[in-house]
Amino acid sequence: MTTTADNKPEPVTSGAAADPRRSGTIVVDYGRGNLFGLVRAFEQLGERPIVTEDPESLRSADRIVLPGVGAFGDAMAELNRRRLVDPLIEIGRRGTPFLGICVGCQVMLQGGDEYGQHAGLDLFEGRARRLPEGNDPVERWRIPNVGWRSIEPSGLPSVVDHLAADDMVYFAHSYAPHMPAAGVVAATMSFNGHVIPVALQQGALVGVQFHPERSGPVGLSVLERFLRLRPAAAPT
Repeated sequence: MTTTADNKPEPVTSGAAADPRRSGTIVVDYGRGNLFGLVRAFEQLGERPIVTEDPESLRSADRIVLPGVGAFGDAMAELNRRRLVDPLIEIGRRGTPFLGICVGCQVMLQGGDEYGQHAGLDLFEGRARRLPEGNDPVERWRIPNVGWRSIEPSGLPSVVDHLAADDMVYFAHSYAPHMPAAGVVAATMSFNGHVIPVALQQGALVGVQFHPERSGPVGLSVLERFLRLRPAAAPT
C-alpha cells in the first residue's frame, strides 16, 4: 500500500482494474476517518479498496465504507461541504452494501445530539446520544469509552452474528445509537447498567460503533462478512 506525504492511503487512479468508476469497494475520504488502518485491514482480506471523495465515483461502487472519527456535527458538515450527503443517501436507499464505522455509523442515523442538534443521513431510525453516566463508584465505566469490550449479538442475521461471548472489539467513543428500530439492532453492549446498541443492520446497510480495523482477527472477520454482502432491497 502506497501513501501520500501526509501518510494517507494514496487513491488508486489509473488502470482498468483500479478505475473508481468500476471499483469494488470504495472507502469514503472526507477527512474524518482512519483511512490507513482501514485500507490495510481490507488488504489483509485480499481486497484493494479505492479511497476517494468523488461523489460520482461513490454512485457506481459495488460497496461503500464510511469511516469516521470525531464529532457528529463536524462529520456531517464535512460530508456536506464535499457534496457527499446526497450520493450516500442514494446509495444507502437503493441497497448497495454500505458500512458505517464509529462516527460513520452514527451519521447513518436520523440525527445526533453532540454539541447541538444535527441532521444525519436518515438511513436508520434513531439518534446518536451521549453514553449514560454510571452511579456505581466501583463498576462505573468512564466516558469516553476507549478500549476492548465484548458485545452481544442480538440473534438477527448480520455481519456480527458469529461473534462469541469472549470475542472483543475496540471502541473509542462518547456517543452511540439511541432508540433505533428493534429489527435492525444486530448487537448491543452493557455500559453503566444500560443496554447500548453498537451494531445495526438492515439488509446490506450496516453500521458498527466499534472499529473493526482496530479489532484484530475478530474485526477482520466482521469486514470479511461485509465483503460477502450482496445488494439488497432498499430499506422501507
